[in-house]
Amino acid sequence: MHQGDGTAALTAGRADIVTYSIHAEKNFPARKARSTLDVGLSDGVDDDGYLERLETTLVPFLEEHTPELILYQAGVDPFAGDRLGRLAVSEEGLVARDRLIADLALARSLPLASTVGGGYGDNVMAIAERHVRAILTLGQKLGRRNRAPIGA
Repeated sequence: MHQGDGTAALTAGRADIVTYSIHAEKNFPARKARSTLDVGLSDGVDDDGYLERLETTLVPFLEEHTPELILYQAGVDPFAGDRLGRLAVSEEGLVARDRLIADLALARSLPLASTVGGGYGDNVMAIAERHVRAILTLGQKLGRRNRAPIGA
């Protein structure tokens, strides 16, 4: 929901690291750090708009930079009910996002490491459930490539 400003600032000047941030354009911070690619979204973007912009910007980014590893922050604050998020992505949209990220990594045989974060509101259990759902979604998609055949 907000720009990955900490990551962008931390990795600034590192030619061997590229950063991608998709976020609500008008959200924190007022002065954005500079990612390799920043994709600012208008307030209220829904599942279709979010996923379309993610795919149409991230796929060419991966093709251009050919990373060896993806470090993915699976933030849950794009959720429509998030107090600070400014976007309108549903729980199903967050799952679709995580599946897309996993599919892009799998298609390129890229290792993917993920953390979860974000989520602002009074219902901490619902936020925690979104975090767990992100982990499980990625694990279900990515776990298939690491399973040994039965009887091996």
